[in-house]
Amino acid sequence: MPKTLYRIYVIELSKRVYTESTKFRTANPQFNGVLECLYVGMTSKTPKERFQQHKTGYRNKKGHKISSNIVENYGLYLRPSLYIHIDPFLSREEALIAEKEITLELRRSGYAVWSN
Repeated sequence: MPKTLYRIYVIELSKRVYTESTKFRTANPQFNGVLECLYVGMTSKTPKERFQQHKTGYRNKKGHKISSNIVENYGLYLRPSLYIHIDPFLSREEALIAEKEITLELRRSGYAVWSN
């Protein structure tokens, strides 16, 4: 059986998220409104499949919602130019670490970013 690969993906969010979501605004005090608002995630699916799950409020077999309200409400489209260069990871743990690092890197670059 092939090993599961985990990929990082980035979704552009409507800038309304910054004015309408206190938790998003609080997480991004450095944001000056010039660049975009983004969501960074990791998945064992394709980024396109995962984006669709977010937009439809996907729930797993146990009925737990595993999609982000922020993406469901404000997600516009995938931003491959911000993640296509990142190789897939062999473990979920490595991907989670990379997700956090990429979130911080994008914030330092001037984006407003949300990740879980």
